[in-house]
Amino acid sequence: MIKPFPSLQRVELDPATFLSERGEIFTVFDERTQDSGNVSYGVELDARRYFVKTAGRPDDNTSYLDHTGRVSLLRNAVKLAESSDHRALPNLHQVVESDWGPMLIYDWAEGELIRSSIDRVRRLTVSEVGHLVTEVYELHRELAKLGWIANDFYDGAMIYDFRSHRVHVIDLDSYNKGSFTNRMGRMFGSSRFMAPEEFELGATIDERTTVFTMGRTAAVLMSDNSLERIAFKGSDGQYEVMVRSCVENPDDRFQTVADMYVAWVGVQDH
Repeated sequence: MIKPFPSLQRVELDPATFLSERGEIFTVFDERTQDSGNVSYGVELDARRYFVKTAGRPDDNTSYLDHTGRVSLLRNAVKLAESSDHRALPNLHQVVESDWGPMLIYDWAEGELIRSSIDRVRRLTVSEVGHLVTEVYELHRELAKLGWIANDFYDGAMIYDFRSHRVHVIDLDSYNKGSFTNRMGRMFGSSRFMAPEEFELGATIDERTTVFTMGRTAAVLMSDNSLERIAFKGSDGQYEVMVRSCVENPDDRFQTVADMYVAWVGVQDH
């Protein structure tokens, strides 16, 4: 994998200054576009585009996590990226330490956030949107096999290129290695994708929670957020997989993402 900055492990500069000295910053994602406290950059360097993610200013503690917490999540994102080379994950080329903490340098993912283009996604053909969902399921099957539990996944974590019909999944910083206990009550995330246990203090968050989130992904992308059959674009078999995945009791869902994926693929054209 090509390193954009092959000799660098640390710089004594803030990211914007460093990046603007090395290339062209063509876009910035800061408090104007999201409330995480992170600051990210689109950078063109040697005729290639990169997405550079940082924990934001060290003195900015206005978001739900302070700078130390944001840095911790970025280091978690590095572990996830290093554990999987699935095509739906943008390549992480390099981590450069800076005065703001780590700069994660990814390939730039072409396309649009599904969150902001959901109506257009829902106008895709059944085959196209079905393939999109299958790609997301395949990625999560691999991540689950590696022990990663989905957390705070929603339509803002997917970028879709309508020309190439390719999906990229981003911002998986909060994914957890192994099951864990809900110590928040109402956890972070979009309620359209969240399982009942993500609202219940003391509940177990495990692979069955990821199954629920994946079921809700189909409901959002292939339906109108509901589980009504009349609104769902897929086959009867796919509809049954979605509904079973979204059952309230985790014991009644598919018990693994792999089981869900096999069931989904097995009925895709039926």
